[in-house]
Amino acid sequence: MQLKKVKRTSEAMVFHVFLALVMGMLAAFPAYCGEKADVVKEKANLKTSAQVSKGAVEKERKKAEHIKEELNKKAVRALADTYKVLDLLEKQKSKEALELLKEVIGELEVILAANKEVSLIPVNTYTIVVDTPLNPDEISKKIAQVERMLKQGDVQGARLLLDTLQSEIDIVIENLPLATYPDAMKLASKYIVDGKLSEARSVLSIALNSMVVKKIVVPIPLVRAADLVEEASKTAKSDREQALRYLDEAQKQLRMARVLGYGKDEPEVYKDLQARIDAIKKEVGGKNKAAQMFEELLEKLRQFKDRLVSS
Repeated sequence: MQLKKVKRTSEAMVFHVFLALVMGMLAAFPAYCGEKADVVKEKANLKTSAQVSKGAVEKERKKAEHIKEELNKKAVRALADTYKVLDLLEKQKSKEALELLKEVIGELEVILAANKEVSLIPVNTYTIVVDTPLNPDEISKKIAQVERMLKQGDVQGARLLLDTLQSEIDIVIENLPLATYPDAMKLASKYIVDGKLSEARSVLSIALNSMVVKKIVVPIPLVRAADLVEEASKTAKSDREQALRYLDEAQKQLRMARVLGYGKDEPEVYKDLQARIDAIKKEVGGKNKAAQMFEELLEKLRQFKDRLVSS
């Protein structure tokens, strides 16, 4: 009888322990589900490497558009009015042309007075995006093909093929030359006064074609590499595999930049950047010194890109 009582007591204790465990699991279940849902949601919001690359190019292109805000408005107006003067002369409206040209000369004098140390004034800018769909190995093969074509004397064919081996955002800035443009306007004005409209048109046409063009080249692979590394730094803790895919693609972009000849005089920088990414790959998912390593890598990448752009 006593044995049965002990047995029932033991069974009751086991039951209560089991019940407590179940209740604890049930209490934790919503939080667990919430955590899992957050992870799933976070993974669903992750961008592919292609999306990151595309967004990087668009972001850099928009940044280039901001240069328009730095254009000299008076110089832009003087340039536009010069075209109007030329049009008036074509229509034999010399009086109206002379009046407008005097306004242009006045605008230019104001610009000269305000920019005594400057020889070029930006009046127009636009961007050209040129990209190749080829990977680094394919680019290397095309370069070898160009070399063979040059040896065979096919210079024009080689030139056309070389034109396809670009991956860059070209920021083109047209500048009005202050050393010559104002004097050309004064000379054209004198010709109009003297009734020499043909000579005036000729001077104005030459002046309008004398804009000094500067081009800033931004290597797209370096832009992409920096954004991919940044994206990897954001996802390293939540999705190690995706972070590694970003880093793999960043290394591919660095190889692409190098084989296309961007920063060809700085091979050691490329080696250093690749080595840094390799080190981060080992650290991602570990005990995480990666955050600091990501920051240092991003800074090196941006400095390298900025150095190439300004050179």
